[in-house]
Amino acid sequence: MRIGIYGTELNDDFILDIQNLLKRLDKEAESLAIHSDFAEHLAQKNVALPAHHSFQDHQDLTTHVEVLFSIGGDGTFLNTLLLVRDSGIPVIGINTGRLGFLAYIATNRIDQSLDALLSDHYSVKERTLLSVETEEEIFGETNYGLNEVAVHKKDTSSMVIIHIHIDGKFLTSYWADGLIISTPTGSTAYNLSCGGPIVAPNTDCFIITPKAPHNLTVRPLVVKDDVEISMRVECRDKDDQFLLSMDSRSVSYDSDKEIIIRKAPFNLNIVRPEGSYFFKTMRRKLKWGLDSRN
Repeated sequence: MRIGIYGTELNDDFILDIQNLLKRLDKEAESLAIHSDFAEHLAQKNVALPAHHSFQDHQDLTTHVEVLFSIGGDGTFLNTLLLVRDSGIPVIGINTGRLGFLAYIATNRIDQSLDALLSDHYSVKERTLLSVETEEEIFGETNYGLNEVAVHKKDTSSMVIIHIHIDGKFLTSYWADGLIISTPTGSTAYNLSCGGPIVAPNTDCFIITPKAPHNLTVRPLVVKDDVEISMRVECRDKDDQFLLSMDSRSVSYDSDKEIIIRKAPFNLNIVRPEGSYFFKTMRRKLKWGLDSRN
């Protein structure tokens, strides 16, 4: 198996774990490729790097890699989408960050997960992506995200007004600090922090969640993922801008321009070792069923 590794800066506590991972992959993988920036960071940390290919972009990745390891937190995992794009290369996340819903493999489970991967005891799960269309194509070729698209007010304490249509039919105008349109995968991210529901990742839906809405009867809404969601954001001052974000990327955008959100025409593939499933992860990460008094 041709394995690639992508990561960001590591805390020193995880260096030995990653060193051991590289040693195993050097022996057992068909070939190894490491993102050039991450390889440079590891070298600065005095990590002994085995012989490997380097990759920097999508084209390099597809030449050398069949499965991509993401080493970091969920933010690092989200960034792998910009490398993988529509190639179908599956991603497996090793968590050196905080909670880790996407990068769900703890460093003390690396060997167990690698055993499952190299012995074909794993499954590949497809995750829905969002795409965003704007007049200026502000996200360029990578106009898709795994977690959410969000609108945020900018440089003001005033609310914005977000006018929403679904399949051309008017839904409502949200008076709020912003709005989140989330995939099921993203339901445990920003959406959850703003009071939106947790949705199983194989559900065919999007979640529309307002941020601090002025009208308290306005609640999160779940819609099918085959709809077209269009919105215009009205700022208090017509010359004002707002922030439009997709996963970890944000850009300033002008008031009263149309933004169209659809399901992307391809998915992101995520590797899950045997015995791993969504509700088990929820119990472990969110400590469901535990009584802190015990």
